[in-house]
Amino acid sequence: MLAPPWISVPPPGYGGVESVVSVLTDALVRRGNEVTLFCAPGSTSNARVVTLLDEAHPDEIERSLYEVDHVARAFAAIDQACGASRFDVVHDHCGFTALGMADRLATPMVHTLHGQFTPATSAFYTRHESKATLVAISRAQRATAPEGLAGVAVIPNPIDVQGWPMQEHKQDYVLWIGRMTVEKGPHRAIAAARVAGVPLVLAGVIQPGQQAFFDREVAPHIDGDRVRFLGEVGGSLKRSVFAGARALLMPISWEEPFGMVMVEALTCGTPVIAFPAGAASELVIDGRTGFLVEDETTMAAAVGRLESISARDCRAWVAEHCDVNVVASAYEAAYRAATRPREATMALV
Repeated sequence: MLAPPWISVPPPGYGGVESVVSVLTDALVRRGNEVTLFCAPGSTSNARVVTLLDEAHPDEIERSLYEVDHVARAFAAIDQACGASRFDVVHDHCGFTALGMADRLATPMVHTLHGQFTPATSAFYTRHESKATLVAISRAQRATAPEGLAGVAVIPNPIDVQGWPMQEHKQDYVLWIGRMTVEKGPHRAIAAARVAGVPLVLAGVIQPGQQAFFDREVAPHIDGDRVRFLGEVGGSLKRSVFAGARALLMPISWEEPFGMVMVEALTCGTPVIAFPAGAASELVIDGRTGFLVEDETTMAAAVGRLESISARDCRAWVAEHCDVNVVASAYEAAYRAATRPREATMALV
């Protein structure tokens, strides 16, 4: 399992890919697979953990120097493994370097598509998609992929449903959680909550380059009462914030490939009210797990209809589609498809 070099696994706070890698890796180990996890320093896992760089780089995400160094060292370790230590398949979550160089590696690779397709990334995948078995994380993501990727499998991001609390009796607030960017829409969540007349809790990380937007569009509305800001949350606090909310607001204005916060909310029995962009229309089943709405006004109106949504239905939908054992089983099939038949217990990296 090849994780990115930026943030430890599991992440201490924000870290979407790292959370996915952590949950999936531990499930694969529980299911009897032999897994080595190449990851950032500070990581812990039930798998064999190998860290390659001297430190994590959370403030330098996607800087090629660290990604290339991390991948190059991982490839060297994979190539040097032999005998009982050799690997059957590499599962790459790292970014672009590993896929671009996958044909230099003797071990077959499965590469999960975590990001949004842009003209630049589409051109990259058109050039390199044949070097590995690709997996999309939503049908919406696959629909925006270049033509050569139209047939790739779709496997959703996993969540350990049993590790999250389910709460039927909610508190009064609605929740927004994410990165402080225009496309994530914290300012639109503030507007919707104001129209609905309900308190809003904001939570999330302010990454480099986002402070000006936060200061201009978000900070002036924070009063500790109608609008509260918790900052970055993780662990038990994050779970309790999700579980207590009447709803998660997702006023996104971009083609989000998945949206892990929606799955986390639903697992806690918390409905999601979302704009129908990206994967939201796959994760939010209108009238069952939440509501799909067009703007802040209809988002506010949907708050008044939340009593029609069952917390148990929200959690049951996630258990059926995104529970980590469902996802791990799908990836095991992808691993087998990527390599020739071997012994029943595979060694996964």
